[in-house]
Amino acid sequence: MKNLSQTKNVHKGNISRALYRFTKSPLSLIGLSLVLMMVFIAIFAPFIAPYPEDAKNAVHFKDMFQPPSLKHPFGTDEVGRDVLSRVIFGSRISLMLGVIVLSIAVLIGVPLGLLAGYFGGIVETIIMRLTDIFLSIPSLVLALAVSAALGPNLRNSMIAISFSWWPWYARLAYGETLKIKEEEFVEADESLGVSRIYIALREILPNMTSSLIVKVSLDLGYAILTGASLGFLGLGAQPPTPEWGTLISLGRTHLPGMWWLSTFPGLAIFVTVLGFNLLGDGLRDFFDVEVE
Repeated sequence: MKNLSQTKNVHKGNISRALYRFTKSPLSLIGLSLVLMMVFIAIFAPFIAPYPEDAKNAVHFKDMFQPPSLKHPFGTDEVGRDVLSRVIFGSRISLMLGVIVLSIAVLIGVPLGLLAGYFGGIVETIIMRLTDIFLSIPSLVLALAVSAALGPNLRNSMIAISFSWWPWYARLAYGETLKIKEEEFVEADESLGVSRIYIALREILPNMTSSLIVKVSLDLGYAILTGASLGFLGLGAQPPTPEWGTLISLGRTHLPGMWWLSTFPGLAIFVTVLGFNLLGDGLRDFFDVEVE
C-alpha cells in the first residue's frame, strides 16, 4: 500500500512539473491561444461573420473589389462578397478537413502498426512493406494523384490526404509497440496467459496515447496546409466554397492590385499552422515525463 501511494505521488509530481513547464513556455501558450481562437471562430462563425450570407454564393456587384475598410475589414472579392466573412467560414472547412483526415489516418494506421509490432511474423512483413511503399511517395504527390483520380471536391480531397497520411501513424504505432511490449507489465501478462488481443488493446495501445496526441497536434496544421494546397491547385474544395486554399487561388489572378483577396486567407493558414505547431511542441514537452 505504501509503495502504491508513493507511486501515485511520483506521478502527480511529474504531471505537476510538466504542467508547470507548459504554462511557463510562452510559445506553448501562444500556440494554445491561437488554436483555441481558431476553434472558437469556427464554432461561432455564423455569429462572428459580419455578412454570413457571403459565405455562400451571394452576389453584390456594386461592392466588388473594395479594399479593406471599416465596412469590409478584409475587403471584398470579384462579386462583392465580404472576404472577412468568407475567411471566417473557411476556418470551419479547414479545421473539419484536418480533424477528419487525421481521424481516418489514425483509425487505419494505428491498428496496422499495433498488429505489425506486437504479432510480428508474416503480418509484420506485409504491413510494414506496404507502409514503406506508401512512405516512398511524397505525401502531397500521392494526395494529388488520388484526388485527381477521384475528382476535385472537398470530400475526395479529404480521402486523398488520408490515403497519404496513414503510413506515418502505422510507423509510429509500430515503433511504440516494439518498445512497450518489452516492458515488464506486458511480459507479466503474457506469463499469466492473458489474451494477446487484450494485451494489445488494454496494455500497449493506452501507453502510446501520449505519442499519438503529440503527433496529431503537430500534424493538424500540416493536414490543413495540404488541404489548402489541393484547393489552390483546383483539386480540393470548389467555388463558391470558402476554403482557404481555394480563396487564395481565386485571388491570385487579381494580384498585385487586389492583394487582399489572397493575403488574408494566406494569413489565416499561417496563423493556424503556427498555432498547431507551437501547441504540438508544448505537448511534446508536457508528455516527456520520466518517472523517477
